[in-house]
Amino acid sequence: MRNFLTVAGAATLMASSALAQAPGARTAPAPADAPPNARADAAANPLLADWTGPYGGVPPWDKVKPELFPGAFTAALAERRAEYRRIADDPAAPTFANTFVPMQLAGQRLSRVMTLFGVMTGNMNNPAYQALDREWSPKLAAASDEITFNPKLFARIETIWKARATSGLDAQQQRLVTRTYDSFVRQGAKLNAAQKTALSAFNQDLAVAFSEFSRRLLADEGTATIVTDEARLAGLPDSVRAVARAAAQERGQQGWAIVNTRSAVDPVLTFAQDRTLREQVWRAFVKRGDNGDSNDTKATIARIVRLRADRAHLLGFKTHADWRMQDTMAKSPAAAMALMMRVWPYAKARVAEEVRDMQAIADREAAGKKGAGIRIEPWDYRFYQEKVRKARYDLDQAQLKPYFELNNIIQGSLYAANRLYGLEFKEITGTVPVFEPNMRVWHVTRNGQEVGLFYRDDFARTGKRSGAWANTYRGQRGLAPAQMVLSSNNNNFAKGAPGEPILISLDDAQTLFHEFGHAIHAMLQNVYYPGLAGTPRDFVEYPSQVNEHWLLTRDVLDKYARHYQTKQPMPQALLDKIEASKTFNQGFATTEYLSSAIVDMKLHTLPDGIVDPAKFESTTLKDIGMPTELVMRHRLPQFNHLFSSDSYSAGYYSYLWSETMDADTFAAFEEAGSPWDKATADRFARILLSTGNETDRAEAYRAFRGRDPAIEALLAKRGFTAN
Repeated sequence: MRNFLTVAGAATLMASSALAQAPGARTAPAPADAPPNARADAAANPLLADWTGPYGGVPPWDKVKPELFPGAFTAALAERRAEYRRIADDPAAPTFANTFVPMQLAGQRLSRVMTLFGVMTGNMNNPAYQALDREWSPKLAAASDEITFNPKLFARIETIWKARATSGLDAQQQRLVTRTYDSFVRQGAKLNAAQKTALSAFNQDLAVAFSEFSRRLLADEGTATIVTDEARLAGLPDSVRAVARAAAQERGQQGWAIVNTRSAVDPVLTFAQDRTLREQVWRAFVKRGDNGDSNDTKATIARIVRLRADRAHLLGFKTHADWRMQDTMAKSPAAAMALMMRVWPYAKARVAEEVRDMQAIADREAAGKKGAGIRIEPWDYRFYQEKVRKARYDLDQAQLKPYFELNNIIQGSLYAANRLYGLEFKEITGTVPVFEPNMRVWHVTRNGQEVGLFYRDDFARTGKRSGAWANTYRGQRGLAPAQMVLSSNNNNFAKGAPGEPILISLDDAQTLFHEFGHAIHAMLQNVYYPGLAGTPRDFVEYPSQVNEHWLLTRDVLDKYARHYQTKQPMPQALLDKIEASKTFNQGFATTEYLSSAIVDMKLHTLPDGIVDPAKFESTTLKDIGMPTELVMRHRLPQFNHLFSSDSYSAGYYSYLWSETMDADTFAAFEEAGSPWDKATADRFARILLSTGNETDRAEAYRAFRGRDPAIEALLAKRGFTAN
């Protein structure tokens, strides 16, 4: 998911734990104690089959159909249940080898099925998948609880945990044992039977609510503002008009369609001269999920927040945020809030300066036309900030787009990854199945060794959730049978008319590099136990934010940011303007993000979880002094990060936490004299990118940098003067 400062859309990093077979290996057949039909189902249902073909097997995207999932879920759940039952019922004394190793390999078939389902619901959603999600989400949650709540299984884990320091385990094995034990405890393994029943009910109710929130929001994001009078589009670049025309044609409409997603809305708010159109488009966008109709999400949000609070109390925590932050770098809500509130005053003060500059231009324009003046409103911010940018830096965003042709920028991202980390990419599009015809695929190697595959799904379409995100279809692991990575990037760039060049904004190009940073992280991973692959939420965005820095390096620009017509590289004078304006508008960018992160944390530190979302949002923003000229980047009714899963709940601060490390990390390259310094890149890859969670991430960062990250680098990057 993209950096909070310039993200083209909100998203969630979806790192799958799917464990498929290694090259030449076969997944174990259904165990003897599995239901009788498990083998037959696996043979008849392509979703249950081993992933076959080259590269260690690839997902059968060409065979995925919604009607296949009920049978696949039923058989795969039964197989996993039998695998864990066999571990728990083992009569031998518990050891790492007979308990933790088989746990690392259990549930591979179900993981593959869930990977297929998760990708389809995020990318190719329709009523059939929505119905499946609503039906199966609580069943899957209950099945997960069944494992956590198994007393015989937990007894084995606890026995091994108690003897971890004296039983000859190496450092990685001890860490895996400790992290697994802590996770089981956090998820309720020590509760009594009645408490476990109550907790499972909470988890199932939340799964239903998450599905409902996602369905309602997706429906609102599928709407569009239709424009039939071309005069209303005055000021919009031709490329933006072409995208709107194509969107209208896709919907069978005359005229132009401004789809209710950020990538379509932001250009209108930036360039449209018609103020009424800007307001109309802005209101449609910020009111997603908040229209008092069948897609309104507020009641669902209230239910989620209350369920989370009740669950936290049952688990022995004061609030949901306290529970969620046990396994993070920040460790506590107070630590996260302290960082956010240190930056907040700088951001607000900068907004006041930005508004003064914009208001001055608006006043001069009104005086020149001898008309009534306007007060800067949220639908004016991007429009007038662009006027200020042009006046101050002689920089028009429309000047930049011709240099950012999508295919060229993709090649630039691959070039940077090769130069920094030795990753080599060979496009193999058309040789492996994909779920959408515009997808592209690369075979990835490093130092002559096979790494895996990288997939790209770049374009917005009906049924695809908004934003930008990364998937891992299959994660790397060294534990036999070893396996290579299958990674993907997903964006919502606007696809123009056939034959037209696909020009993206600087913001979109930064999004592309950001999401590719997640893929680099996955491709460089080199862990033995898959249980040590995932990183804390407030570390996840760090590698991706670091990768954004290489987009505007002179080498990448000279080779790949070439004008789509003249083929000339971006002039140094234009790059100088971009560099000079880097801290421009950071008040707006930081404030719209931080307000969302602060509201998230305050919402999830409510002890009782009883909330009116609309009232809570407005009251909290008033309390922190939110400028009236802008809104939260993600208002609660459309805050997909928080309410489509637990993933980012009480965790949206993580972008700022990661950004602190990111700014300080790039400073290490600058101190070495070059963004391409190979020694620094090698250390960064070896210590931080390849190690998953094999060591504490704060300790790993100190090993890389020699100290904790310094917030001064973050403040300087924003153009904020530290006190």
